[in-house]
This record gives sequence, structure tokens and C-alpha cells, in this order.
Amino acid sequence: MKHATLRQLKVFEAVARLLSFSRAAEALHLTQPAVSTQVRKLEEHAGNRLFEQFGKKVYLTPAGTELLQISRAIIQQFEAAESAMTQFKGVSGGKLNVGVISAGDYFFPHLLVEFASRHQGVALNFTVHNRAGLLTHIAENLTDLAIMVRPPTDLDTINQPFAPHPYVIVAPPGHALVGQRQIPRTRLMHEPFVVREKASDTWHSMEEAFGGALGELRIAMEICSTETIKQAVIAGMGVSFVSAHTVSREVRAGSLRVLDVQGFPLMLHWYVVHRRSKRLAPVAQAFKDFLLADGPALISQIVPFDTSA
Repeated sequence: MKHATLRQLKVFEAVARLLSFSRAAEALHLTQPAVSTQVRKLEEHAGNRLFEQFGKKVYLTPAGTELLQISRAIIQQFEAAESAMTQFKGVSGGKLNVGVISAGDYFFPHLLVEFASRHQGVALNFTVHNRAGLLTHIAENLTDLAIMVRPPTDLDTINQPFAPHPYVIVAPPGHALVGQRQIPRTRLMHEPFVVREKASDTWHSMEEAFGGALGELRIAMEICSTETIKQAVIAGMGVSFVSAHTVSREVRAGSLRVLDVQGFPLMLHWYVVHRRSKRLAPVAQAFKDFLLADGPALISQIVPFDTSA
């Protein structure tokens, strides 16, 4: 193993984590043959097969399972060294790793561009996840800062709210409830709902909004994509509970309408989250300060919230 490289270990770890050569290639921005080559070279150094394939499914061999834990420890040590050295670079020239739940990708790239324009030379690494994926990144120290609605309860993290996050009920323009005022929540029980999957932050927010009445909703369809949900509602397949930030453009264009339901919008908050024990590099601390100071105003400009549209 003395001739194995860090690049080979990182490629191996990605394949082992995703159990897919093609998905690892996509995540690493490599071609699938390049990924296969790196894994094959590592297997030659190890003197053992690290993966086995049955049909289309990829599995770790016992040797691969053993090497995976060691590889992750080595990768984390290198990342710790890189993070430690980054602190001496200051903000400009530093590398910022940020993860965000999917509802945030409607405005978050704009925040990153604004931050980068104020700090020349900053390198940005921006990833989008569902809730489970982002929690994994926090737990495994794969991100400096996480942007989410519900901070983890089983990790020792620092969680600071920095901007309001409204949730609304949307319907197609021709829906019978459009234009009605103060619609009772009980009226919604007659409507088919197109919703995000149960593991998502949006689903947990919907649980908060409806409480014990959630089980009375007519869930017509669960979809993992907010974009698909919007198209389903526009097509007349039902109404939906969504982040107002994700439908700002459609509401302004008139292809979706926000229903005036009693108790809505549900006002929650965006949080910036990081492990309490994590020593933030100057660029990460600067970005956190930027979110706390300027996040609310910038988000309201990028995805304005207007229920009258």
C-alpha cells in the first residue's frame, strides 16, 4: 500500500459510499473509466479485490470494508491539515465548503456570488442535499457550514437563525379556492396534496403546520423533487405545501397562486449550522458573519415573498 495515492483513496471512498462507479464519477466530476482505473490501481497496491459486482449492484468485499474505514481516517487527516493551513491564508485565498438543503438552492448561489464579489480569490464548494444527506455531511465533517431549517438534535452543533423562511399552500390559478379569504384548514382536508418525501425538511415543516391533523390530509403523491411538485400542481394534480422561496418565480408569473389559509404562511427560519468543536477558518467565519448581517435583505431581494401575487 505504500505506493497508494490520496486521489486513489478519495475515488475508492466515493465508490464505496455511493456503491456505484457511475454516481461516484458524477460526484467527483470524472469519467467512469477514470474512476475504474483509480480503483483498479488501488486494488493492485492492496493486493486484494475491493469490490464485487452481482448484476448491476456493487458491493464491498471484506478487504474493501476494512480499507474504507482506514481511507476515511486518512482523508480526514489530510482535510484537517488543509483546514489548518487555510487559516493562515485569511479570507481571500481560502476555500469555503457549504452544504444546503434543496429549498435553499433557489437563492443560495446568489448569496455565494455576492460574498465572492466582496472577497476576491475565495474558492467555493457548494453542495445541495436532502435533510438526511446534509446531516451526514455535518456528522462526518464534510462541510464547514450547513444551511437548513431544522438543525440536528443529536449532534453538538451551534445553530444560528439568520433569515425568515415562510411556507405556504399553493394551487393552480384556476383552483376553486383561489381568491377566497381565510380558508379554514379543515377545507384543505378535501384537497389532494402533492408533497415532498417524509425524510425531507419540508415534510417536517408540514408536520409542524398541521400537527395531529396531518394524518387527515389526502396525500395523493410524494415526490423527491420540488421542481416536479411545482409542475404537478400547475398541471392540476393537487395543491401543495412548499417553501415560499421555491415558488417565488411561479407566483410572480401567475402560474401558481398562494392560497389564503388560516394560520399561513408558516414562518420558520433559515439556520447556519456547524459542529461546536469545529474550528472555523477565516473564510467560513466571514461567510457566517455575512449571512447573519446581510442574509435577510439579500434573500428578500432574490426571492421576494408576496402572497398577493
